[in-house]
Amino acid sequence: MRLITMTLPVLVVMLVLTGLVDQGEGTMCASTFFSYIVQLIPCRAAVVPFSPIPPSETCCNALKALGQPCLCVLVNGLSISGVDRTMAMQLPEKCTINFEPCTL
Repeated sequence: MRLITMTLPVLVVMLVLTGLVDQGEGTMCASTFFSYIVQLIPCRAAVVPFSPIPPSETCCNALKALGQPCLCVLVNGLSISGVDRTMAMQLPEKCTINFEPCTL
């Protein structure tokens, strides 16, 4: 019984993350929600609410590597503490990357 109570929350989280991956627009993302967040750590300063800091070159390169479908999974997924979704959706434009807009 203890094993079930310990593994059930993990299974639920995995199912939720799998569902988020399936929301990518047209193309599946190859990683997990958490790995997208880690990949975009260089963008943190540019997406903090009310931040005047533009995205760095490292951030823009990470965004290009992530790709539009995975960015959309992030901005449409779970709320991320300290991240302004609107500012995150503006990253492609600020980085001059030609991504299709994410739909909310």
